Amino acid sequence: MKLGVFTTVLSDRDTEAAFKFLSERGVECVEIGTGGFPGNKHLNPAEALADEGKLNAFRELLKRYNLTVSALSIHSNPIHPDADVRAVADSDYKNSLKLAEKLGVDTLITFSGCPGDHPGAKYPNWVTYTWPGDYKTILDFQWNEVLIPYWEKAVKVAENHGVKVALEMHPGFNVFNPSSLLRLREAVGPTIGANFDPSHLYWQGIRPAEAIKALKGAIYHFHAKDTKMDVANTSVNGVLDIGSLDDMVNRPWLFRSVGYGNDALEWKEIISTLRLVGYDGALSIEHEDALMSIEEGVSKAIDFLKPLLMREKALEVFWA
Repeated sequence: MKLGVFTTVLSDRDTEAAFKFLSERGVECVEIGTGGFPGNKHLNPAEALADEGKLNAFRELLKRYNLTVSALSIHSNPIHPDADVRAVADSDYKNSLKLAEKLGVDTLITFSGCPGDHPGAKYPNWVTYTWPGDYKTILDFQWNEVLIPYWEKAVKVAENHGVKVALEMHPGFNVFNPSSLLRLREAVGPTIGANFDPSHLYWQGIRPAEAIKALKGAIYHFHAKDTKMDVANTSVNGVLDIGSLDDMVNRPWLFRSVGYGNDALEWKEIISTLRLVGYDGALSIEHEDALMSIEEGVSKAIDFLKPLLMREKALEVFWA
């Protein structure tokens, strides 16, 4: 396993400054935003594909700071009802696949997307329950007429570039938990896998270690981000919260830097279970902790994870 960081959190500085900051702290790999919600501060695909010099300069920075790229990320909604939004997502997707191939990166991260509730919809409609029956009708439309047909075509594009697509299971999109990830994977094939981010699972009541087992063979990347549950608030209003993310005192849960939502024993179990199912890739720190600064949050996450990672080859069972 390798210690990584999703560099979008360092968008306040240029690529070299970000790489220098991470390299000095012992980070081994980086996840790079190339479109969508993460933006493309540290590597613009259109520019890099048009100018080999810029691409070579990026490669040189990786070499100078002894870093590799674990994945490119374009978290977006590729099946948004708005055609203009879809067009941007499609451009980011295709350009990032081309760029990944040139860089020798085998993983692209995004969301599954969420369409509207009918062909003429204006906004996405994320359904969380199948009653009354209207919601079941919406889900049938979304999965069978939009989601699966889109990804059947999209995975072929990825396969042409030798890249796997790691979907982040995220509420608000059709793929938000292991069962929905596996449903789409079964429909369109193993090019689709998971970017496993436990922070989006904790507040759904999912135990990450058990979810990792359920996704054996389908985990292509991992986000190291934590969530702290506020039992006092969940006891009153549950976990489905449409309040502001800034209202931290009253929220049922908060994203936290790794180790501030769950302790080292929990993260040891997560890391051990990743090894158990054969995952040996990056643990890419994603910092979205509003209680800490960027540098403090990232640094604390790095220091927390360093002693927990398993780097050497596993021992053979010689005693049995």
